[in-house]
Amino acid sequence: MTTSTTSVTPAAELLPLGPDGGRRARAGTGADLHRSQRRAGWVLLAPGLLHMLVFVAAPMLMIVGFSFFRYGFLQSPSWAGLDNYRTLWHDDRFHTALWNTIVYTVVVVPVGMGLALLIALALNERIAARGFFRTVYYLPHMTATVAVAVVWLWVLDPDLGVFNQFLALFGVGRINWLGSPDWALPSVMMLGVWQGLGSKMVIYLAALQTVPPELKEAAQLDGANRWQVFRNVTWPSISSGNLFVLITSVIFSFQVFEQVYVMTAGGPINSTLVLTYDIYKNAFYRLKFGYACAETVVFLALIGLVTALVMRLNQGARRD
Repeated sequence: MTTSTTSVTPAAELLPLGPDGGRRARAGTGADLHRSQRRAGWVLLAPGLLHMLVFVAAPMLMIVGFSFFRYGFLQSPSWAGLDNYRTLWHDDRFHTALWNTIVYTVVVVPVGMGLALLIALALNERIAARGFFRTVYYLPHMTATVAVAVVWLWVLDPDLGVFNQFLALFGVGRINWLGSPDWALPSVMMLGVWQGLGSKMVIYLAALQTVPPELKEAAQLDGANRWQVFRNVTWPSISSGNLFVLITSVIFSFQVFEQVYVMTAGGPINSTLVLTYDIYKNAFYRLKFGYACAETVVFLALIGLVTALVMRLNQGARRD
């Protein structure tokens, strides 16, 4: 009996051979695949890039250009050069808005980050109804800021507000939270801290999931207590998440607007006037479009400067 043997020809041998014995054909196929994947990537990125170009980059360039002109709603543009920036330098309203924005940021960012980290550490443990509490803390972030500000108008009402009724149980007198220059900005700060807890908490929870449990166990076996484990293991391990929370918190704090617009309109006596609200008033109430553009350029430059400073300090801390 004769047994026939059937040989299978590899697929690569079916390709047309070039001078190098077919290797050029395989290389060419790989290069074509790489080019097609790169084209597909650009096609998928195109909508986002187009959006950034049309609605972010182009308006920013237009704002920079308009900041050198003097014009209003019914006024034809006229060249102003650096006059808008010189006026801004001596504008007391701008100084007040800048100071209030800095104070708001300096208070809201560290307080919000500290509370969010404490909540994340608590909700990272195995406790009852952990998912429920995570949802509850995140809900304010999902709610429209205008709606939240309207609710807080009732909470901070000097006569019927929940805060004053609660404080009255301890003998504290009536406080005009939003009508007093001393209490208006702290009241807006409370809302900013409360609404920002959810987003910061989620980021911290994600960062805590990356902490190697074996490092914690090793530290505990060496006799480290909870604080020592957090300081020497957990805190260094979440440094990237902490930097992200810090930078985004600073940017969002500088951009505070809705709370001020709904709750105080910059008052009383400009005690809650912030940069974004002052830009809004200059553009749409005083109709000083060129001047508002100059203030916007300074505002964006401040955000970029603060962000760069935070990243530089973080790099220096890592080297140390």
